[in-house]
Amino acid sequence: MKEPLCFVLMPFGRKTGADGRMIDFDRVYGDLIAPAISAAGLQPLRADQETAGGIIHKPMFERLILSPFALADLTQANANVYYELGVRHAFRPGTTVLIVAEGSRLPFDVQMLRTIHYKLDDAGAPTGPGTAQAAIVAFFAEARKGITDSPIFQLMDGLKPAEVDHVKTDVFRDRVEYSEQIKQKLAAAVRTSAEAVRAVEQELGPLEDVESGVLIDLLLSYRSRSAWQDVADLAGRLPEPLASTVLVREQLGMALNRLKRREEAEQVLRKVIDEKGPSSETFGLLGRVYKDRWEEAKNSGQGFLADGFLDQATEAYLKGFESDWRDAYPGVNAVTLMELKEPPDERREKILPLVRYAVERKMAQGKPDYWDYATLLELAVLAGDKDEARKSLGKALALARAGWEPETTLRNLRLIGEARKARGTAVAWQAEVEAALEQRAKQ
Repeated sequence: MKEPLCFVLMPFGRKTGADGRMIDFDRVYGDLIAPAISAAGLQPLRADQETAGGIIHKPMFERLILSPFALADLTQANANVYYELGVRHAFRPGTTVLIVAEGSRLPFDVQMLRTIHYKLDDAGAPTGPGTAQAAIVAFFAEARKGITDSPIFQLMDGLKPAEVDHVKTDVFRDRVEYSEQIKQKLAAAVRTSAEAVRAVEQELGPLEDVESGVLIDLLLSYRSRSAWQDVADLAGRLPEPLASTVLVREQLGMALNRLKRREEAEQVLRKVIDEKGPSSETFGLLGRVYKDRWEEAKNSGQGFLADGFLDQATEAYLKGFESDWRDAYPGVNAVTLMELKEPPDERREKILPLVRYAVERKMAQGKPDYWDYATLLELAVLAGDKDEARKSLGKALALARAGWEPETTLRNLRLIGEARKARGTAVAWQAEVEAALEQRAKQ
């Protein structure tokens, strides 16, 4: 007999709250929530709304309403989580467990609800999860006995929950299992080829009937294989409202730029900024568009036009860094382009230490990835620090997931090398770094 499903409502990844505290929600799920649900004899099923760009879609409502059990993490008062909890309480009188990290302030409307507290360490991961796990298991044991935990059903006498035909719940469960199987197939296909990813897409049928989380996985799988035409085509075929999310539009802008459809890419990204406001990610992608246009103009001998695009790229990256000082990606690109100007932009000397500090703080608060070490590598090259460059290079190469990642870093370093060679300030060891990146990009 299959274990009952327990739907988990929570943020994803590492998030910084209003109090400045960083919380690693993936660790919270893996170290605390999933083990507790399994110990209670249930099957954990995590929401994918963050992966899908925050979309509340039809399959999400099905999970909220039809899952026999649910657990909501109220830490940091995530708007999606609270909305989903409201839907859950409106349809299910019981079987919903609430948890929150110690030190979090709950909104007034939910302060009266029974909530389990868990502790976090300095890295934002659960510390001593055993106590909280035991409390969660005990709560689910009570829920199985029919305890009412929804304030709506507690306050309104005689309110009866909606009856759902068992056929509907069976179809729901089959769909959940199918979505998980597709995600596993995509994970295997992306390690093989773009053709393998396309083969998985052919199994999906009409996109309107597919979970948003699966569609986003498909989009990112094409990106991982540098299948930019597939990314652009899929983004144009996605159903609303998924197609209008910032995440999808940013990926479309990136793909159009890689396809050398620069003006279209600029229009897509500019529209996102106009509608949603500045962000480090969107400005970073826009900076890349101008950077590519600068290089094309430079290589075709259009010096004045190239200067204009170089200024636009630098300012776009700088605006991205200023919109979120914690994101080092647009910052390192800004200082790199400042190095390429003739003469070099003096602002780079003030900004470079800020970028280094940003990436070092990010690495200290979570698990470093390729881009963290690639950023330190680029900063070390800019600073002429050979030992730091070699150390960061090795760690970056080990963490590279797709060929376009080291290829991007290599491109930046070559631009720096060319500018310094023209000035007579190039160093021999940078060529060794570039060769290692080129080899990794081809693998």
